[in-house]
Amino acid sequence: YVDRMLLSDPGRAIQMNTGAAATSADVLWFLHGDTLVPANADEIIIRKLKQSENKAGWGRFDIQLSGKHRLLAVVARFMNLRSRIFAIATGDQGVFISRELFEQIGGYAEIPLMEDIDICRRLKKYQRPACLKQIIISSSRRWEEKGILPTILLMWYLRGAYYFGVSAERLAARYG
Repeated sequence: YVDRMLLSDPGRAIQMNTGAAATSADVLWFLHGDTLVPANADEIIIRKLKQSENKAGWGRFDIQLSGKHRLLAVVARFMNLRSRIFAIATGDQGVFISRELFEQIGGYAEIPLMEDIDICRRLKKYQRPACLKQIIISSSRRWEEKGILPTILLMWYLRGAYYFGVSAERLAARYG
């Protein structure tokens, strides 16, 4: 189900920048491969970006995690709330950006981890994200394999450490 297969060096940021460079589309949508989206997601994104209050041109979807454990629903709820409060979106939430804005900020910083946090920091200088209430479903595999509470604690640690200046390279080694 692909139009074109690209090869790039390893690393999410490098891969996303490679994909962005290979298309002439006006809107870029960065989505994890294990995420399920609404059938009309492209239309939802375009409609939202055309609305006058979203001239800056970026946003994300609300997330639901795929697993059945009750805590996963709580985790997803807090991810969506955190995103609305702090204007930070993660790759799990299907970040979309107008090409114009993406090029204006220089794309993803080619760091091994926290590339989504980094780009959101730069994007929110222009405008807060459009937080779509439509749901995308991301895999809960990591949460289930590593444990829900340990994964929450790891994510908090990584974000906090990054906020206080720990390098993305060092955090990537801890992330595993």
